[in-house]
Amino acid sequence: MTVEVDLKEIKELLFSLNRKIDMLIEDRETLALMMSSEKSLKGFLEDEPDIYSVNDIRVRYH
Repeated sequence: MTVEVDLKEIKELLFSLNRKIDMLIEDRETLALMMSSEKSLKGFLEDEPDIYSVNDIRVRYH
């Protein structure tokens, strides 16, 4: 193998790793936003009446 071929392989591997790291960071950011939304809405939704009971959901999705 030549140096050029080795460098090309290394660049491809680095590109692949960078893409995977970007995806992981994006997933973590999404999870953080979801958790933040859940915490901020929890107090608001606790006082709201339930529209459906657990039994309603079981009948619909079982």
